[in-house]
Amino acid sequence: MSIFGRISNLFKSNVNALIDKAEDPEKMLEQLILDMQKQLREAKQQVASAIADEKRLRRDLEKEKSLSKEWERKAMLAVKAGKDDLAKQALHRKGQHEKTAIGYEKQWSAQKQAVDKLKGALTDLDLKIEDAKRRKNLLVARAKRAEAQQSIAETLDGLSTNSASETMARMEEKVEEREAEAEALSEMQYSGMSELDNQFAALEDVNTEDALAELKAKMGVSSSLDNDPIEDMDARELEKLEQELQVEVAAEVNA
Repeated sequence: MSIFGRISNLFKSNVNALIDKAEDPEKMLEQLILDMQKQLREAKQQVASAIADEKRLRRDLEKEKSLSKEWERKAMLAVKAGKDDLAKQALHRKGQHEKTAIGYEKQWSAQKQAVDKLKGALTDLDLKIEDAKRRKNLLVARAKRAEAQQSIAETLDGLSTNSASETMARMEEKVEEREAEAEALSEMQYSGMSELDNQFAALEDVNTEDALAELKAKMGVSSSLDNDPIEDMDARELEKLEQELQVEVAAEVNA
């Protein structure tokens, strides 16, 4: 299995585990981004290692090609010197390096293709992470909006239940009872004060009658209606007395 195949399987398993939990969408998505970034770092290390292998194969290939040319040059020197046996040995070594170079070239070519694919995969993974970051912000906003709507709906549902209505009805009855009790106490207090005022008024009337009887006794006038001294007063004194009484009454009213 390729590097990115293993990363893809690991990524899918992590996503499924997070979705199953899904207690906090924002934390879940944030953790998902962190996991993707961690996998990206690990993939970059693997790609860097693959690039290093490609460069090493390239160096080995160039080295074998250089050695092949070097032994060819030595074979040519041996031929010029008339030493064919030595030339043959040099050509044999040249062939060995050429054969090794061919093997390295195949490995290097395959490794270079793999490295190019890995680089492209890294670029795609990096783009996916950036896209995931943008989508995370949108999903978090949607999740918060859905949570708020659910909370409001639950609150409204709780207010519309029978238990809430019954509670409100009981509270209304309780308030009405307290209002009735307060009204009754107020009426009792007002009635008690009126009765008390009446009793004092009766006492004041009694005191007035006593004072009048005492005044008549002092004047030597009988309490009988037939002997009322006011009838014996002349009209001027009677009018003066009435005016004084009116003045006093008016003063009491204004006070």
